[in-house]
Amino acid sequence: MAFRIEPLGKHHDRAAFASGAPLLDDWFRERATQDDKRNVARIFVAVHDKDIAGFYSLSAFTLSFTDIPEDLARKLPRYDAIPAGLIGRLARAERVRGQGIGALLLADAIKRVLGAGRTLAVFVIVVDATDNRAVTFYKRYGFRSFPSRPRRLFLLASTAAAGLTKL
Repeated sequence: MAFRIEPLGKHHDRAAFASGAPLLDDWFRERATQDDKRNVARIFVAVHDKDIAGFYSLSAFTLSFTDIPEDLARKLPRYDAIPAGLIGRLARAERVRGQGIGALLLADAIKRVLGAGRTLAVFVIVVDATDNRAVTFYKRYGFRSFPSRPRRLFLLASTAAAGLTKL
């Protein structure tokens, strides 16, 4: 089954989308369009025919220098804010579980962040996992947990660029 990933539009029917994660589903159905209109996040959907198979959101983000793990912080200037890209929410529909949609969405999100990184500096890509299963998913692709927040994970942009073909 072929999927295409495109920006969320008015023609996309979000009402029937169900990932099994109520917080993600509610946000997608009720607030995703508002976040996009307010320039808080850009939302992209994976679609087959007219059915939404998954989505993710992207935003600019900054980290405090003190949030960066020591092994990386030693290599950085001591700026107050370290530039990042945020994959704020990512979910695939339950009906397509096991078809690789999560990996497809993650790869596309990373490509878009890296593309923006040619214009805006992006040191890391950050994700906030909703549960331990999501943590495991992101770690499978090289993301590391922040020491102080185990469900907030990061991937160096340089590592993402080098390893994107693994997704």
